[in-house]
Amino acid sequence: MKSTTRVVVIGGGVVGCSVLYHLTKLGWSDVMLLERSELTSGSTWHAAGGFHTLNGDTNMAALQGYTIRLYKELEEITGMSCGLHHVGGVTLADNQDRFDMLVAERAKHRFMGLETEIVTPEEVKKIAPVTNIDGIIGALYDPLDGHLDPSGTTHAYAKAARMGGATVETHTKVIETNQRADGTWDVVTDKGTIHTEHVVNAGGLWAREVGAMAGVYFPLHPMEHQYLVTEDVPLIVDMMKDGHEHPHVMDPAGESYLRQEGKGLCIGFYEQPCRPWAVDGTPWDFGHELLPDDFDKIEDSIDFAYKRFPDLETAGIKSVIHGPFTFAPDGNPLVGPVPGMRNYWSACAVMAGFSQGGGVGLMLAQWMIEGECERDTFAMDCARFGDWITPGYTRPKVIENYQKRFSVSYPNEELPAARPFRQTPMYDVFDKLGAVWGHQYGLEVVNYFAEGDEPRFETPSFRRSNAFEATAREVNTVRQAVGINEVHNFGKYIVTGSNARDWLDRIMAGRIPKPGRLSLTPMLSPKGRLIGDFTVSCLSDHAFQLTASYGSQAYHMRWFEQNEAEGVKVANVSDRLTGFQIAGPKARDVLAACTRDDVASMKFMDVRQITIGLVDCLVQRVSYTGDLGFEIYCDPMAQRALWDTLWTAGQPHGMRPFGMRAMMSLRLDKFFGSWLSEFSPDYTAAETGMDRFISFKKNSDFIGRAAAEADRANGPARRLCAFEVNADNADVNAYEPIWLDGDVVGFCTSGGYSHHAKKSIAQGFLPVDRITDGLEVEIEILGQMHKARMITEPLFDADGARMRG
Repeated sequence: MKSTTRVVVIGGGVVGCSVLYHLTKLGWSDVMLLERSELTSGSTWHAAGGFHTLNGDTNMAALQGYTIRLYKELEEITGMSCGLHHVGGVTLADNQDRFDMLVAERAKHRFMGLETEIVTPEEVKKIAPVTNIDGIIGALYDPLDGHLDPSGTTHAYAKAARMGGATVETHTKVIETNQRADGTWDVVTDKGTIHTEHVVNAGGLWAREVGAMAGVYFPLHPMEHQYLVTEDVPLIVDMMKDGHEHPHVMDPAGESYLRQEGKGLCIGFYEQPCRPWAVDGTPWDFGHELLPDDFDKIEDSIDFAYKRFPDLETAGIKSVIHGPFTFAPDGNPLVGPVPGMRNYWSACAVMAGFSQGGGVGLMLAQWMIEGECERDTFAMDCARFGDWITPGYTRPKVIENYQKRFSVSYPNEELPAARPFRQTPMYDVFDKLGAVWGHQYGLEVVNYFAEGDEPRFETPSFRRSNAFEATAREVNTVRQAVGINEVHNFGKYIVTGSNARDWLDRIMAGRIPKPGRLSLTPMLSPKGRLIGDFTVSCLSDHAFQLTASYGSQAYHMRWFEQNEAEGVKVANVSDRLTGFQIAGPKARDVLAACTRDDVASMKFMDVRQITIGLVDCLVQRVSYTGDLGFEIYCDPMAQRALWDTLWTAGQPHGMRPFGMRAMMSLRLDKFFGSWLSEFSPDYTAAETGMDRFISFKKNSDFIGRAAAEADRANGPARRLCAFEVNADNADVNAYEPIWLDGDVVGFCTSGGYSHHAKKSIAQGFLPVDRITDGLEVEIEILGQMHKARMITEPLFDADGARMRG
């Protein structure tokens, strides 16, 4: 066995083998995979082997499409069979909400190049004759759906990797992973120690244990999962005589998936009385075993399946496969460089390994070799969870995700498991004021405040929800008087040191302000992609406060650490600095009543230390609402005192609290973008208009400068635009296609209802050569075409007089 290599991949399941293959495909041949038993040990060998493209995140869906298309390439490269059965598949809808979800997904697929289609119940019966279509109102058909041989596919990945120069060592158990001072690793096995530059944890069921060797907690948990294989089914036998194979059928109402297996059927369940497995750790001696059959927990699921697929009831059970596989709290994989670690990478919690494994391997290999991925991977980035997450939080969220595997996923839905968990000192105060809570990054965040008989629960919906009137009231408060909400859900960082300004000039593309001022700036990747949307506040010559997305803390801190420099210290103070923002025409009057400072002299984009009531605060003259406003930061221990002062002073001016639903409506009035909607690593600054904040004149070779200058010189192929949409009860959410002259030419990034302008608004990308003043397009919302007109003048304070005044 080799004692040195560039990369050690730990784990010989389908994901580990995919990572190994893609590393060789992209040019790294000195790579090694270690497997304690045989390849496929763990959850790979007993997987049902199904694959599909349907995923609520468009980038994940695209990566699933890549994975599926990759299998033929693997067969051609290796001469091995993956046992491919491209039989297509239908996902059934038995109610309007479920059908709306499928229609919305089909709309997204239009601009992704996926050939799905909506089919009628009658068409379902022709495509999948085993299905009882009673109660079915439609379905989504995907020709790419199918299944394969899990073992053959995994070995094909491994052979392709070996052909590229990789080494695969089986029956080699990793015992320790120890990092050297230079950032490289010693991987200690039962057959010797390997010195390597990079470690990839693809441990599957043992990912938690492998991570613990390096002192890392991976938020994932194994769940028991059971599927059945029947004896011969006459309908299937007859289809095979005619040369046909039955397609997949996913029945969300029955929490089941079904496919042909030989001359019979295979059906698996995501049952409600599910069970987590190996709560206190996965045994090292587990591998090619199955769990004992447990029909009790799937009894209701089987009864439902007999009604949906009557042929099952008369078919004998040939075999029962009951084994564990892993989930993260949101069901997506955990991939990428582990925050706080050097040269340690994650490829874990890939519960749909044969749908996602290829895409995971490609993205991780690109990340390792090229420094960034070709698309936004935040949905599976292990940095989407921070240090706050615990096993006690992970387990109930994993159970919830398993139970909702086939549930309708609404854009405004708030899931209840493991909540409330993290709260600010204002939680009980806001709760008494009627707060209806959402959450972000484990933190409770107010969506809106219910007053009087307004609903204390927002009904999940694809259309305008029952929070519509409460949100309108809060928007009107901000636009007509003054509103107050917390700034706890901003990511906040303090940058200090003798080299702080020079470091920020390199990290940020925009201008770094002088003391007492703030600036807005994008943060770019080397390829010019947006990886941050920041406010930089200069507190002194050597001290700065940064604010950005709260949910991207670990993502941004990882980037700061990867680009660390002498004479600079970066501290994440997101939960050590809190406060409020006040916004509206009366905001200055309220603040003036609370302090002896001359707030009237504060100009737009000023930053000042001010004592408000009892509390020393940092006050910024800026607001995401697009109105006259102030962001006020303080120590969390003093937040309640600050609230009492602001709230008391605000009552004569009509102050009321507002939540995130109102905030997201208010920002539409000014066409302000939102992180991971308008701004993400999928887009460049020039495409989104963020290039107006880039300081091309500054004497600094900031990261991404060459790419940004090329983008400016050549001009982007697409640009972000705003639209007024002729919509009645449903607004744009994200990724709805934009039609022009009968063709899909773009897509929406986000949208909603402007309660101030009383108009439905959307933002989205169009090709530059199609953009004209007053352009009229159509936007597809829930399968219906809606006329839309491109608009360029903000709906509120078009000249910025109030916001800047």
